[in-house]
Amino acid sequence: MSDAHDEHESVIRTPKQLIAAITAGFLIPIIAIVLLVKYVSSDHQVGAGSDALTAEAIAARIQPVADQGFTLKDANGPKVFQAGAEVYKAVCAACHATGAVGAPKLGDVAGWSKRIAQGYDTLVSHAVMGIRAMPAKGGNADLDDIEVASAVAYMANQSGAKFKDPAAK
Repeated sequence: MSDAHDEHESVIRTPKQLIAAITAGFLIPIIAIVLLVKYVSSDHQVGAGSDALTAEAIAARIQPVADQGFTLKDANGPKVFQAGAEVYKAVCAACHATGAVGAPKLGDVAGWSKRIAQGYDTLVSHAVMGIRAMPAKGGNADLDDIEVASAVAYMANQSGAKFKDPAAK
C-alpha cells in the first residue's frame, strides 16, 4: 500500500506542541508590536519643562505686558501730534495703498488731480467729516484735525500737489 494517508498529517502531533503553537501565535505578534513601538519612539527625549527654568524663559514669562508692543499714554500729558507720513501708514494706507472702495492710491496723479483741484480746505473737510465710503478721520476718532490735515497734505503732495504741511497749535 501507499503512504498517502501520511501526507495530511499536521506538524503538531501532541497536546504540548499545540499549547506551544497557540502561545507562540499570541506572543510573537505582541513582542513584534512592542519592539516596533519602542523603535519608533526611541528618539532622544527631554523631560517636559526642562528648559522652563532657564534665565531667558523666566525673563520672558515675567516681563510686563506693556513691553509687548503696547504704547501707554499719559492722559494728562500734552498731546504729541503724529506727522502726516505716520498717520498715513497707521490709518490711511489701509485703503489708499490698495485703492479699496474707490480710494485714490498714494502717488496716483490721475486719481488725485480732480480732488487736488477742489482745494486743500475741501480735502481736509472731507477727510475730517468723511465722504462716501470714507469714514470721518479715516475711522480713527483719536486723531486730531491737525494730524488728519497733515496726512491729507502728505498724500496729496505725493500725488502732485504742492500743499503746505499745517503747523500744530
